[in-house]
Amino acid sequence: MNTISPDDPRLTAYVLGELDETERADVEALLQNSPAAQAAVEEIRATAVQLEAALGEEPLPEVSAPKDPYREKPGKLLSFPKLYFVVGTLAAACFAVVVVLHEPVQKPVAKEYETFAVALPAAIDASVSDADQSASSAAMAETDIADQAFDVQQMMSLKREALMAQEKAARQHVLMEETRALRAINTGKSGAPVASGGYAVPLSAKAAFHVTGSWIDGGRPLLALPAPQPLNFNTENYAHTPETGFIRVADQPLSTFSVDVDTASYANVRRFLNADRLPPPDAVRIEELLNYFPYHYVQPTGMTPFAATLEVANAPWAPEHRLVRIGLKGREIATAARPPANLVFLIDVSGSMNTPNRLPLVKEAMRLLVERLRPDDRVAIVTYAGNAGLALPSTPARKASEILAAVDALQASGSTNGEMGIQLAYDIAKANLVADGINRVILCTDGDFNVGVSDDGSLTRLIEEKAKSGVFLSVLGFGMGNYQDAKLELLADRGNGNYGYIDSKREAEKLLVEQINGTLVTIAKDVKLQVEFNPATVQRYRLIGYENRRLQKEDFVNDQVDAGEIGAGHTVTALYEIVPTKGGILAPADDLKYQKVAIDLTGSRELLTVKVRYKGPGGDTSQLLEFPLADDGATFATASTDFKFAASVTGFGMLLRNSQFKGTATWSDVQSWAEAGRGGDAGGYRDEFIRLIGKARQLSE
Repeated sequence: MNTISPDDPRLTAYVLGELDETERADVEALLQNSPAAQAAVEEIRATAVQLEAALGEEPLPEVSAPKDPYREKPGKLLSFPKLYFVVGTLAAACFAVVVVLHEPVQKPVAKEYETFAVALPAAIDASVSDADQSASSAAMAETDIADQAFDVQQMMSLKREALMAQEKAARQHVLMEETRALRAINTGKSGAPVASGGYAVPLSAKAAFHVTGSWIDGGRPLLALPAPQPLNFNTENYAHTPETGFIRVADQPLSTFSVDVDTASYANVRRFLNADRLPPPDAVRIEELLNYFPYHYVQPTGMTPFAATLEVANAPWAPEHRLVRIGLKGREIATAARPPANLVFLIDVSGSMNTPNRLPLVKEAMRLLVERLRPDDRVAIVTYAGNAGLALPSTPARKASEILAAVDALQASGSTNGEMGIQLAYDIAKANLVADGINRVILCTDGDFNVGVSDDGSLTRLIEEKAKSGVFLSVLGFGMGNYQDAKLELLADRGNGNYGYIDSKREAEKLLVEQINGTLVTIAKDVKLQVEFNPATVQRYRLIGYENRRLQKEDFVNDQVDAGEIGAGHTVTALYEIVPTKGGILAPADDLKYQKVAIDLTGSRELLTVKVRYKGPGGDTSQLLEFPLADDGATFATASTDFKFAASVTGFGMLLRNSQFKGTATWSDVQSWAEAGRGGDAGGYRDEFIRLIGKARQLSE
């Protein structure tokens, strides 16, 4: 398998657009097979973004121009104020060649490029005047000076354009050189410490001439720079989700939460592990790990949108506890029976999307979906960067060539005004609304909104308002390095939608080909679960995962409270860890003044009753289903393969989060549970999971 090293210099050139079309295609092909190199690309991009911001804030120096003896040569010479600025730029470009560190530098954590941006021009300004006088009197002939000045003038022109438009080659070149050096210094690969506590970096030949007044073939002078503050190469954002502990049934006999069919967390965790990195604990949402996999649940019958499968056995990480698995299976819908679809793709084409695992992967995903649409389905494409635009009006899928041509024409550049894109996408969706059909906006982005309304609260209110129109939302996340997971999950929740993360073409096929009806067709909305525990058999319980889906018990019957959606064929899995009541006696709660009498319900085997409330896709009034569960004393060894596999996925998540409730679970245990639960593995997803357990184990040890 052809791959590319994370240290290959072509990666920086790729990020900054320095490669020609053939070279770029070669690098993109190699990146597909190298998650570590993809992670390096994101790291380089993050560095470049910080440099871009720092350079963009630099004011042009205001210096009075001295008399220029060579001014008579029209079109070839540059005034000294400009030369002062350009020399700083040239010196900044010197970072390409660096000296090996005597001691490794601590890896980057946080801080911007500020110190370098300020230090370089100041360091050059101190000596440039003397250098120019030497050059004018003896160092070079007039023609050479004129040629040199002309070169500088050209660079200055490009630099000015780049500072305004951030697109010109000169700025990209400077960023490329600085990015390479900063990444090397901050990862301990280059730079030489000096007495002042900074670093010594050799000047390029041209910059050395301006500083010394003469050309030097070897032994170029070193420019002392202040010690770099650690850079934050990773600005990904995950919501903090503290685990909920065990709850006494005497205190709270009801546990209520909203369903969640999102799968983004699993694909994102896989991306980290494939790049040889452990994910941040808050990136691990156990419910989304569980719901990524298909299970062999009972199919619903009649007009009921879903059926329940319940099972209980020992918790393998705490054998004295019982583990309850609650599974819901949504009704399948054949593609031929699917209602007509009105789809609006809302695509982020800002500069941050210009890497292989972002916009190119979005385009690949769209091609896959278009191939699966029916002729009467309709597709529109709205793009947003600094402004929003209609890249394709609503077009029937039978005109696939027109749709694909619009997809191929998408290009990434500029800032990210998500608000304008959201407004336009919903307007297009409402203008082409299909009665009793599928009306959905599909947002494809890394979530990095930075222009217009961009705070979570305002975006959430905007999406909540748009959801009232009857248009549902799917959020597909892409990319790494500045990925805004918390924001995208929130938008999907508030937009009556689902949330997936696409890290590969294979994942795009899963969401948009294999599970197209589940992604597009909502069979029930505002789906809530409430579990009532029997105090005779359950002393304490804890819901595993779903930390940001918890509801108050009163919310269960309140149809005004928003909850999750279930798509056609979707499965929902939830696990409860239970501490059984010993001898059938429930002791009174310690902190309740009036509860003095213990309850004796000896002989009961019923653990709990699962209650489900849901609305139809267009309904406003909920309906109720109930499913009781009795404990027959099954052991983990005799449990179903699906039960064992779900327990393995849960243990995997707890170990990645370093959960205080992981009990005796080890990586070896988690792997053996997964192998015992492999069963029928359509699509190979369980095999892939077992491989990821091995990677996580290796990275953790």
